[in-house]
Amino acid sequence: MDNLARALRRVERNRGAPGPDGMTVEALRPHIKVTWPEIRAALDDGTYRPSPVRRVTIPKPGGGERELGVPNVLDRFLQQALSQVLSPVFEPSFSDRSFGFRPGRSAHQAVEAARRAIEAGETWVVDVDLDRFFDRVSHDALMARVARRVGDRRVLRLIRRYLDAGVMVAGVKVATVEGTPQGSPLSPLLANIMLDDLDAELERRGHTFVRYADDLRVYVASERAATRVIAGVTAFVERRLKLKVNRAKSGVAPATQRGLLGFGFFRTAGRVKVRLDRKAKDRLKARLRLLTSRRRSIAMPVRLALLNRFLGGWSAYFALAETPSVFDGFDEWLRRRLRQVRWKEWKRFAARRRNLRALGIPDWQARQWAASQKGYWRLSGSAPLQRALPNRYWADLGLVPIGDRTRRLREHWRTAGCGPARPVVWEGAV
Repeated sequence: MDNLARALRRVERNRGAPGPDGMTVEALRPHIKVTWPEIRAALDDGTYRPSPVRRVTIPKPGGGERELGVPNVLDRFLQQALSQVLSPVFEPSFSDRSFGFRPGRSAHQAVEAARRAIEAGETWVVDVDLDRFFDRVSHDALMARVARRVGDRRVLRLIRRYLDAGVMVAGVKVATVEGTPQGSPLSPLLANIMLDDLDAELERRGHTFVRYADDLRVYVASERAATRVIAGVTAFVERRLKLKVNRAKSGVAPATQRGLLGFGFFRTAGRVKVRLDRKAKDRLKARLRLLTSRRRSIAMPVRLALLNRFLGGWSAYFALAETPSVFDGFDEWLRRRLRQVRWKEWKRFAARRRNLRALGIPDWQARQWAASQKGYWRLSGSAPLQRALPNRYWADLGLVPIGDRTRRLREHWRTAGCGPARPVVWEGAV
């Protein structure tokens, strides 16, 4: 009962959308109170049948779409309870170089492990991309690996039924013969179980590697060794695990040219440091463009609240990057975007002149700039508008700069004598 209570609290805390039956997280606890005797009896005698999941597609940060499966909240609850019991069974045998979806481990730790490998002289990286991993996992191969440590036939039968439950597409149930749906509480653990053999093989060969879920990097000392390793890993994945390596996305490169989980690496003064990956920069700017769009007619306090909410999570994740000047550059660019918005809000000559004067701009200059026909972006970078709407102006309205956020976090980690204390979740990180 203690395990079930923890699972219920976890599902309620994670919230999430309803599955195919439409039941919300808020309705789960009352539903369990009424129906639990029937559910438990079905679980005990092996007749419980999980419902199919609801298929949802979301855009990938790098382009394309990712398919998620949204189970009914009752099945999420039962899967969470299963995961909490199975995790201590499998965790002790998992590799220390596996960081994804494991208690007490985080993306930051994976990036730090990669940084140490590069600094130790492993200057080439083998980037292995598993093609649609969560959609291609063989049910038979996965269940064989689960059965190595789980002897209870009812548990094995229930896990298999979750794998075989199918998906609802346009109101029609579609059978699934392979894959484990992303979005279910049990899938991350099953993914690590499936890939544990790969970790063991890499360790047997003596390789330095970092794996975060299906994101794998192997660090070696030379290009020749990297070419040999990628051929060996590809053969193992496709022959032994019955998965597919995406050859177009996989490859061999100097370690500073291939990032990991939104971060990259660079050498300076004999050290290897962490930086932002180019794609992470592009994704940040795309999101900030959306939040500061002039076409989006929302009040400035609401806009700044949305920005602070997004930047809080983004900064907590990317504060690991040792690039304060890059963060300050983003802040400067963001304030210029906001000056565009403010200039459009003032709309007419009279309002622009009045507001510029109120903000300390001389009347002759306020009149000149209020009458300007130059574009929003050009005006937002002009000296009068920068003087009228300086950094202090946005700070007084409540905007917290990225640079200030990341500096405070890094100072906290330094004075506490530790790195990031817990896994940080950010929607575009992995």
